[in-house]
Amino acid sequence: MNTRLPLPFRLPFRLVAVTVMTVLALVGCTGSGGPAGASEPPSSPTATSSPPQSAPAPDPSATTAPGTPSATASSPASSSPLPGFSDLQPLWPFTTLTQAREWERAFRSGGHQPWHLDPEQTALSFTRHYLGFEAVDRVTSRAVEGREARIGVGLSGAESTGTAAVIHLARFGTGPDAPWEVVGTDDTTFSMTTPAYGSVARSPMTVGGRITGVDESVRVDVRQPSSRDLLGTSCCMSAGGNSQPWRSTVSFTGAADPVLTVVASTGGHIAEVERFTVTAVRTR
Repeated sequence: MNTRLPLPFRLPFRLVAVTVMTVLALVGCTGSGGPAGASEPPSSPTATSSPPQSAPAPDPSATTAPGTPSATASSPASSSPLPGFSDLQPLWPFTTLTQAREWERAFRSGGHQPWHLDPEQTALSFTRHYLGFEAVDRVTSRAVEGREARIGVGLSGAESTGTAAVIHLARFGTGPDAPWEVVGTDDTTFSMTTPAYGSVARSPMTVGGRITGVDESVRVDVRQPSSRDLLGTSCCMSAGGNSQPWRSTVSFTGAADPVLTVVASTGGHIAEVERFTVTAVRTR
């Protein structure tokens, strides 16, 4: 059977075929009607959360909770004790419960800075990186009971004098992942009783306590977590004897955080810092 159409019918079919081939060529150049490359999946964003660390963060600024701006004088945060404790003030690394909770969320989602769950690493990081006592680099004692911990820290080496201070820590929050927070020190042969713990501080500030030792040289520093620089310092006062009083005055400026750290240190026999004591004062 002859299926060939007469010439008048063949021309329209040829035009249709050319048209169809042109449309298919255009579609093949642009994908599914969109711009070139639109069918490719977007590249995965680069991960920004820090990987789990086996040692304390070496930089105090890294302790600020992610996404939490440092406290400033124009937007002051209120001072309040740690939840569940009537009188314990937050010294470091967090200044507010909001910061602590933001770290908890970051930890649960990406394992951010797990050392906050270790009281020993928190105590050493506080001593070496926040206070700046780099030579005080080992744990000498550990006592953890419930939501509180007391960690002794001291110098390494054969001439070590033992424990430089016993850091008092508490959980900042009530959940299972609540981070450890430094709240002060437990003192024995070197103490700071003035200013009173948790009192409101004004500059100049009288600082004092009792000390046992020979040819001691006491230095007083005032710090806050949001600043790398000291707010004030007083150095150095000679002291010594058996539980003898010591006294100094320190001026400070630039206080922005709700709680300040007042630290007195002594040394000079085998190391610059051999013992220290810490207290908390409020700015408002």
